[in-house]
Amino acid sequence: MHIDIIPNRGSRPAYLLRESFREGQRVRKRTLANLSSLSDEQIFAIRAILRGETLAPATGLFEAIASRTHGHVQAVRRAMQQLGFAQLIGTRPSAERDRVCAMVAARILAPHTKLATTRWWHTTTLAQEFGVEHADEDDLYGAMDWLLERQAAIEKKLAKRHLSCGGLVLYDLSSSYFEGTCCPLAKLGHNRDGKKGKLQVNYGLVTDARGCPVAVSVFEGDTADCKTVLPQVRRIQADFGIESMVVVGDRGMISQKAIDEFKRVPGVAWITAMKSAQFALWWTKAACRWACSMSAICSSSRTRTTRASGWSPAAIRSSRNCAQPSALTCCRRPQPSWIRYARWWRERSSQGPTRSACAWAGWSTNTRSPSTSS
Repeated sequence: MHIDIIPNRGSRPAYLLRESFREGQRVRKRTLANLSSLSDEQIFAIRAILRGETLAPATGLFEAIASRTHGHVQAVRRAMQQLGFAQLIGTRPSAERDRVCAMVAARILAPHTKLATTRWWHTTTLAQEFGVEHADEDDLYGAMDWLLERQAAIEKKLAKRHLSCGGLVLYDLSSSYFEGTCCPLAKLGHNRDGKKGKLQVNYGLVTDARGCPVAVSVFEGDTADCKTVLPQVRRIQADFGIESMVVVGDRGMISQKAIDEFKRVPGVAWITAMKSAQFALWWTKAACRWACSMSAICSSSRTRTTRASGWSPAAIRSSRNCAQPSALTCCRRPQPSWIRYARWWRERSSQGPTRSACAWAGWSTNTRSPSTSS
């Protein structure tokens, strides 16, 4: 017996159960049953039985030994391959390079300690995909030492890939609190995590405009932000080949001491905000310079007027000396606000230029009246 498939135009084919028999010299077929109403799975099972095969339940054919997740591991591994991550940290294949790649993938998927990482990645296909099935926590710490020796070369490759002359370089300092007591970098400092009384370690990160990391530096926990800027600037110039730059930062990052040091570094300019005391001093000096310039204008106008009226040369010299104070003299004493000065100047201008800026500021000019007898 066998099953014949009879095609039908525009409809499902017909499945017929038939047997062959001999009638004289000819072989004929007769139909025993029409199986078209059965499903494809049932027809497939009948055909297998007719061929002499033994069928068994599918649930008993397989035994589940282990079940490990794979999709997220494959996604991270494929992204690392597209970025050329393995070639970035080491040009030659090695066990340390495989362990570093596995730790980076594990840090992305499920951050843990080194010991917990070696236990976790056996629940996925990560250990098998990266070839670290037999690695323990000591091997991971050894791989970290291997990576530290290659930090400078890796950062130069990243800078060549992400940084360019005239581009934007971002830098900021952050901290992480520390639970142990044996780390020499752990100190008490400005804790950004709100963990008062905890030791901490500071680290500065250099990135490009998109936020891609380029370099990282570790500092003691009590290091101020402003003390880390100049070393990073010199590092960018020396290691990354960026000779000229404009450093932009807030008042906490770029202090006056840092500005004084920037002045001695060629190719470095800066943009930052002024502190309140600095702004007040700058505004006072600006008001003094403006007052002196206005006094010079009034003195020039007065000189032309006195010459036309026939003043004596001595009176003219006295008027000049009194009406043109130096900027240094005006800046020795803080001036009132510019609003008060503008009001005073408007009132005095309507009466004529009879007093200088120094007289308004509180100094006596001892101006002698010109002689009209000559």
